[in-house]
Amino acid sequence: MAPECQGARTDGRHHRPRYRVNEYAPDPNVAFDPKLAATYVKYARMTATRGLVQSSLGGMAMRVAHPDHPDGIVYAKSQGLSLEEVEPEELVITDLPRRRIPWGERATTVGHQMNREILRLRPDVNAVIHLHHDETIAFLAAGFEEIRSTNLTFSYLMQKPAAYPPAHLNVEEDVAPIKTFIQDTNCIIMRRHGFTVLGRTVSEACHRTCVLCSEVKRNIIVETLAAAHGRKGEYLSPEDVAWMMQRGDGVVYPALIRGGGSGR
Repeated sequence: MAPECQGARTDGRHHRPRYRVNEYAPDPNVAFDPKLAATYVKYARMTATRGLVQSSLGGMAMRVAHPDHPDGIVYAKSQGLSLEEVEPEELVITDLPRRRIPWGERATTVGHQMNREILRLRPDVNAVIHLHHDETIAFLAAGFEEIRSTNLTFSYLMQKPAAYPPAHLNVEEDVAPIKTFIQDTNCIIMRRHGFTVLGRTVSEACHRTCVLCSEVKRNIIVETLAAAHGRKGEYLSPEDVAWMMQRGDGVVYPALIRGGGSGR
């Protein structure tokens, strides 16, 4: 199949693509919202300021509701740009099921196909952040099989166990395997590549990204110090982690209790 037709559905009679990945398809009902663009850039800058946009590039997708698009529309950066340099005018808007661009005149990155597939399969998720994080790649390349929990915050924020696809799978280019595990995780650890974090909001995705990077750093410090003293690192048990993941919202997003009394 020719590259420009990859991912396209075909008309059964004429075998011609009805739509293609990154097909330019202007929609007068899809308007660019400067406030949403500013939010996108704010969180892109936030990850860069924390030093998490390593080896350049990275990606982020932000879904918003739209009356003509049941799955919503997605703000994403255009190809060839790193998160640390993106500006509002360099964003594009994509749809989900048809992989078209109803607003904007540049193509998205290859990795955006992964973002769209995640958002399509997880209607509860509205933001995806993908980074090529040095410590995560190095930690797993050093022979460690998983990132273990050293503190309470990680489990309360992440709320689902991380998924570790085999290193030979590149779910940015081949999105088919995503459906086999995406319902059970909010974080994909991509060996030799980086990670992808999901959130109900872009704020939550950012918090989860930050706590993941902190946990990786803590794992490295724990293993280094423990090895230097002939000890083994101490981590939370799987049972404790599961208990906290189930109660994350009550800790991170407690409900406001409105009473009718005097407050005394």
